[in-house]
Amino acid sequence: MEKQTMTEWILRIGIFGAFLGHGVFALGVKQDWIPFFTAVGFSETAATTLMPVIGSLDIIVALFALVWPIRLVLVWATLWGFMTALIRPIAGDPIWDFVERWANWAAPLALLALQGFPKKLADLLRVR
Repeated sequence: MEKQTMTEWILRIGIFGAFLGHGVFALGVKQDWIPFFTAVGFSETAATTLMPVIGSLDIIVALFALVWPIRLVLVWATLWGFMTALIRPIAGDPIWDFVERWANWAAPLALLALQGFPKKLADLLRVR
C-alpha cells in the first residue's frame, strides 16, 4: 500500500473512532458534558435536548470520514473538534484538557491537507 494511502486510512480510522465514541456518549446524554453547554449560555434542558442531535451528527461524520471523506465533512470535523476541545477551558477546565484533545481536530485537518484544501465551493463535495 502506498504511504499516502496508508496514512489516509489511518487518519480515517482515527477520525471514525473519535467521532463515533463522542457520538455514542452524546446519544446517551453524558451528564459530565452539560457544564460545557451551560458555560456558553444553554440551559440544562437545552443541553439534554441537543446532545442526541449532536451525537447523531457525530456518528454521521464518523461514517463519512471512514467511507467517503468528502472535504465538507472534514472541514466540519476540524471546526467542531476544535470548538469542542476549546469549550473545556471556557467551562473552567484546565488548558491541558484542550491540549489533550488536539488530535480531535488535527486528524481531520491532516486528512483535509492530504486531500488538498478546497479551492472552490464544488471542491467541498469531493474526495481528492
